[in-house]
Amino acid sequence: MPINITMPALSPTMEEGNLAKWLVKEGDKVSPGDVIAEIETDKATMEVEAVDEGTVAKLVVPAGTEGVKVNAVIAILAGEGEDAGAAAKADGGAAPKAETPKAEAPKTEAPKEAPKPAAAAPAPAKAEPAPVANGHAGGERVFASPLARRIAKDAGVDVAALSGSGPHGRVVKADVEAAIASGGAKPAPAAKAPAGAPAAPAPAPKPMSDDQVLKLFAEGSYELVPHDNMRKTIARRLVEAKSTIPHFYLTLDCELDALLALRTQLNAAAPMKKTEKGEVPAYKLSVNDMVIKAMAMALMAVPDANASWTDNAMVKHKHADVGVAVSIPGGLITPIIRHADEKTLSTISNEMKDLASRARSRKLKPEEYQGGTTAVSNLGMFGVKDFAAVINPPHATILAVGAGEERAVVKKGEIKIATVMSVTLSTDHRAVDGTLGAELLGAFKRMIENPMGMLV
Repeated sequence: MPINITMPALSPTMEEGNLAKWLVKEGDKVSPGDVIAEIETDKATMEVEAVDEGTVAKLVVPAGTEGVKVNAVIAILAGEGEDAGAAAKADGGAAPKAETPKAEAPKTEAPKEAPKPAAAAPAPAKAEPAPVANGHAGGERVFASPLARRIAKDAGVDVAALSGSGPHGRVVKADVEAAIASGGAKPAPAAKAPAGAPAAPAPAPKPMSDDQVLKLFAEGSYELVPHDNMRKTIARRLVEAKSTIPHFYLTLDCELDALLALRTQLNAAAPMKKTEKGEVPAYKLSVNDMVIKAMAMALMAVPDANASWTDNAMVKHKHADVGVAVSIPGGLITPIIRHADEKTLSTISNEMKDLASRARSRKLKPEEYQGGTTAVSNLGMFGVKDFAAVINPPHATILAVGAGEERAVVKKGEIKIATVMSVTLSTDHRAVDGTLGAELLGAFKRMIENPMGMLV
C-alpha cells in the first residue's frame, strides 16, 4: 500500500513551510531516520527525517515550492515488495492536495468560494482517514512525529496510549493536543450550546481589507512585498499576545556606573585563548550579558514572578530561562539562555554570541528558541531611551532595556552626574500582580547597581 509523506509541523506555530530541497530522488530507498528533505519554517531551515521504510515512488511537491500547508502530501513511498510506478499512479490523487495551498494562497476573495465545499462534502469525508491503532497494542514501534513526541513528553502524555490520525496511524500534534485538552482521553465531540444559553458576543470589528488599504494611496506610489512565513507568524503571535494578555507596565531607572566599572575589570582580566585568527580573549562581556544574568537572578529572588499562566494552573518554573530578542533579516527571533541563573557571565556571553550568529543564518533548532520563562529586548544600542515590549507567550514578563546615558541625579542633596538606564517591565497581570512585578523590577535594579552579587 502506498505511504504518503506529509509536510510535518516542525514547531507549534508552523502552519505552512517552504520545501527548500529534496535530499532523495524518485527510486531511492529510505529507512526510518534517513534525512529526506530540508524545510524552511517561519524561523529556521530544518532537516526532515523519514518515519517509514520504502522506495520513493513520487515527489509530489517539487523543491523550491513555497507555502506548503502542514499535513499536505509532499511525496509517496512504495512499501516493501510494491512496484514504485504502480504506487505513484495508484495514489496520484494525492498530488492536488499538496498543490492546492500554493495555488490558492494568494487569493484574497477565498470566502466567495466557501459554499462550494459544502456541496462536495461527501467526497472528502470518504477520503478522511479515521484515527487508527498506533501499533503499540502488540508491542510494536509507536509511530509519532518528533513534534508530537516533544509536546507529549512536556505534558506527561504517553503517546503509546493515543490513536493517531496521521498517515498509517501516526500520532501527530493534533492528537496530543486533543488528549491534553480532554485529560488524556480521546477528544470528545464538540459540545453544543445548551438551549436558552446567552447569545455569543458580537464579533470584534475586522481590520481593513487589502483593497480598502490600497485605495488610500495613489496608484503607482507603492510596491507590494508579499509576506513570508516569518512575518506572518510574528503578526499572528503579536495579535494573539495583545488581544489575550492583559499587559501592564512598570518603569524605573538603574544607575550603571558600578556595572560598567566591573565590566571593564572583568574584560581586562579575560585569559587569552588560541584560535585560527590567533590569540583572542576567552570572553568579552557586554552590558546585555550582565542584564540577562541580572534578570535571571531577580527571578530567583522573586520566584512567584517566574511563572506562566494557563487556564487551569499557574506554572511555577524552577530555573530562569531567559529569551533574548535578536533582530534578523525580515523579522525577530528569541533564542534562549537556559538556566541563566546558574551560568557565569562569561558562559552567558559566549553562548549568546553563538545563538545570535546561528539565529541570523536561521540555523537554530526549535528547542533553542521555543519556551523560556521570560525575555529581554534591548534597543539601547540604537539610542532608544525607553519603550514597552510585547509579552511573548508563554512568558509572563518581558524586560525592555533602553540606552545608558549620562543624566543629572540628586544624591544627598547634591546634583551629580551618573550613567542611567531606563528599563520597562511588561507583565501579564493574570500571573504577576502589580506589587509582585514591582518586587521583581526592584530585585533587578539591585543586581544592576550592585553587580558584584552576580559573581557569587
